Amino acid sequence: MTENRPNEAASIEEAEAFLAKHPDISAFDLVLIDPNGIARGKIIRRHELLGLFKSGRHLPGSILGLDVTGEDVDETGLVWDDGDADRIAWPIAGSLVELPWTSPKRGEVRVSLYELDGTRMAADPRHALSRQIDAFAQIGMTPVMAFELEFYLLDASRDATGRPQAARMPITGDLNSTNQVYSLDPLDNMQSFIAELYAHAEVQGLPVETMISEYAPGQYELTLRHRTSGLRAADDLIMLKRLVRGLAIRHGMRANFMAKPMSGRSGSGMHLHTSLANDAGENLMADTGEALAPLLLNAVAGLQKNMADSMLLFAPNINSWRRFSKNSYAPTAATWGRNNRSVAIRVPAGNPANRHIEHRTAGVDANPYLVAAGVLGGMYEGIRDKLLPDAEATSYDAESDYVLPKDWAAAIDRAAASNFVKDALGEKMAHVFLALRQSEYDRFMAEVTAEEFDYFANTI
Repeated sequence: MTENRPNEAASIEEAEAFLAKHPDISAFDLVLIDPNGIARGKIIRRHELLGLFKSGRHLPGSILGLDVTGEDVDETGLVWDDGDADRIAWPIAGSLVELPWTSPKRGEVRVSLYELDGTRMAADPRHALSRQIDAFAQIGMTPVMAFELEFYLLDASRDATGRPQAARMPITGDLNSTNQVYSLDPLDNMQSFIAELYAHAEVQGLPVETMISEYAPGQYELTLRHRTSGLRAADDLIMLKRLVRGLAIRHGMRANFMAKPMSGRSGSGMHLHTSLANDAGENLMADTGEALAPLLLNAVAGLQKNMADSMLLFAPNINSWRRFSKNSYAPTAATWGRNNRSVAIRVPAGNPANRHIEHRTAGVDANPYLVAAGVLGGMYEGIRDKLLPDAEATSYDAESDYVLPKDWAAAIDRAAASNFVKDALGEKMAHVFLALRQSEYDRFMAEVTAEEFDYFANTI
């Protein structure tokens, strides 16, 4: 065993037990989640697994300095500034699972990145979330969290105009062209896919619950049961996306996790449900008599105050901003309210003992670790400073005292000037994340698209 092994690294006994139980698995996906929320890594052979658990595995630090296309972004400081130096990946406890949709059968082991001395590599987004969870632990509170996943299942082929279209119904072969929100027929026609998804989720220990037909052809939502580990809640979301994507391909479809894949259709969100528990496991946000708990209101106020600074975490890409439009169920103001799906910060109806916050701003293209870090950072500040929220919203047109950035460029500028983002993520993580977003903005702004040329060439 290396003396620089971090305390949170998985034990060698976990790997030994998994190998003994699964003699049919010949290879493993070694998975590291980058600041974009993309799974990167390598496939290792069965005989290499024990070495990973004993001594870790060297990976280049620049793996966390890639844009969404996999290009190095030198401004992150992770490429040539340090000679593309290696860091060391250590396995996450409890992350060894089968990939039951693969053949020949592979497994998966997720890792976090550390410096060679065993300290956390500050540009690993999972560590950013750990910082916020640790901060709550210092005041005797544990975040209880769960994500919702909205996504599209698209046909492998485009329509006659070259645009994406909803996947054909496997049973009927029909192309669905209407919303059919909450309808059971699209789910029934997807029965083979859904049954396999639930079976594979059970094998992987994913607490997948309700599936619904969402507000667009081919759009669906899956919910995850809450976790008392915020890290595991974010892990669940990442794993579920991999499962949906891998299974969709094998069913002749394409899973799409863009925030707004089609004009004129509903965008896809990644709602985060969270409450806070004390050391006895009691919900500190449970109602107090007829009123909402003061702690919950403090947390809401902190989220409102810091939402403008955090928007780049919730909407990191140019496509993210196409999701925000009036009467679209995507919030456009830092509003809050009870039992109101038009607000950014919703307090759902239900059992008063289970009262919690639903943060509705993030798109499904966001990194769940950074989303959760930003949400917890805002909640912490509100609780620490005993802030109070502005007036409760009762309609979609309600405004907030806190004005949000209107577009991607404004969100980048706001985050770059924000002390809150640096505090919520850590300075290194904030620097890397901002460098990636600025690099992608510069890249998009430099590109003259075919549509842009056609739009202006013969008119001005």
